[in-house]
Amino acid sequence: MLKGIIGLLAGAAALAQPAAAQSPDPVLIRAAVLRVDDPGLPPISRLDLPPADLGFAGARLAIEDNDTTGRFMGQDFEAEEVTATPDTAEAELARLLDDGIEFVVLLADDATTLALADQAGDRAMVFNAMARGDNLRGADCRFNTIHVAPSRAMLADGLAQFLMWKNWPRWFLIHGSHPQDQAMADAYRTAAAKFGARIVEEREFEDTGGARRTDSGHVQVQAQMPVFTQRAAEHDIVITADEADVFAAHLPYLTWDPRPVAGSAGLVPRSWHPAMEAWGGTQFQNRFERLAARPIREADYQTWLSLRIVGEAATRTNSGDPETLKAFILSDDFDVAGFKGQALTVRDWDHQVRQPILLTTGVLTTSVSPQDQYLHQTSQLDTLGIDRPETQCQFPETP
Repeated sequence: MLKGIIGLLAGAAALAQPAAAQSPDPVLIRAAVLRVDDPGLPPISRLDLPPADLGFAGARLAIEDNDTTGRFMGQDFEAEEVTATPDTAEAELARLLDDGIEFVVLLADDATTLALADQAGDRAMVFNAMARGDNLRGADCRFNTIHVAPSRAMLADGLAQFLMWKNWPRWFLIHGSHPQDQAMADAYRTAAAKFGARIVEEREFEDTGGARRTDSGHVQVQAQMPVFTQRAAEHDIVITADEADVFAAHLPYLTWDPRPVAGSAGLVPRSWHPAMEAWGGTQFQNRFERLAARPIREADYQTWLSLRIVGEAATRTNSGDPETLKAFILSDDFDVAGFKGQALTVRDWDHQVRQPILLTTGVLTTSVSPQDQYLHQTSQLDTLGIDRPETQCQFPETP
């Protein structure tokens, strides 16, 4: 009888072998994350020094998430991690394109993002996971680019809505001397006009260089900041536009008048925050921290969301064909969850991802915009940023 049982088992195994051999291999969906590191001044605080895996950690979590569903759908996901400098970015992107990768997540500044999007052309869909320039969503928009990072206009509008809800309409605007600071200041000027605030005074803090993290640096700033903000027009709040990270972090508690600070320091508008716990955020934070052994940053979240957009499209279409995925991402049927309380979609007029803006302090999320009283005929999220009637973006009728 034992021989008979063994024979039956051997026969079953023999029958199973051809079936296993015939099972199709998973469809591989390839992407890349290209991070362009531009060595500049270190941040004011050593706590803000960028980790070596900035952005890449978010990509790794996204691939894990995509594969969780993909293994049941016969799909496999991968994302190549590439670091470059402004001088080598073009060559690295060319290599990725020649390798057949059609989804590229970019972590770069405004000018580099635009140049690389032009280089990619119709060979790849580009996900802008860092650049905030409103021009990239306006006059310089590109059909092949999805803007996952919120624009400066979205960040400014999110903060402005909250300040108007607080009945703090008088703003003292302090901006830096770098081009990105000026661009952020422009966004705050537009937001003030849009929501009925009034900028009572503006001042520019000129970056004169020098060490900012020396032993005596805080002593110099402690004496400098009160004098710099002295005799300002009567205001409710100080708004800072300091994307270059030169001065804003020094302003809280050092202004001449006892006023709150917002913008680049104090109450800061962000796409994500490591203390966010609502709408499943705790579970998301825990998974990231187990993977990366550090708190998440905005670049990580924006990279994660970029690759989750690809994964969501693959799941919903049950396809690994890049052209099918691109078309679905840009369709009215697409949305993706982002742990922000509502589905995130892509605006058809500038390819900006609609998303709430978190208003954060160092340790928690104070509020989330859009605020309840700001309504919109299409989507409340379209109260943040450049709406369809105001857009300067003109896509070709046929990509």
